[in-house]
Amino acid sequence: MILFYGLLFGVMYFILIRPQKKQQKKTQDMLSQVKPGDSVVTIGGLHGVVDEVNTTNNTVTLDCEGIFLTFEKRSISRVVKASTITTEAGIVESDDITQDNEETNE
Repeated sequence: MILFYGLLFGVMYFILIRPQKKQQKKTQDMLSQVKPGDSVVTIGGLHGVVDEVNTTNNTVTLDCEGIFLTFEKRSISRVVKASTITTEAGIVESDDITQDNEETNE
């Protein structure tokens, strides 16, 4: 009977507890690497660029098109990576590519 409970606890650990701890560590690593200039999305869906990181208060100041908002660091949902494409002219941001395509279509 004790072997059954031990086996049950082991299965529960590998199914529930271990993946949750891995996810928490991944999130904590992401938040500790946030720096000014990173594009982020908050848990509320607000997109902005990190202007300032205050480690003593655990807050970040986001620049949302000229409006500066202060959030708790843990309210950052994800860091958005800028997609870049290498061309003959060099590295081009994805926004620049859509502008170039619109100019050639005119």
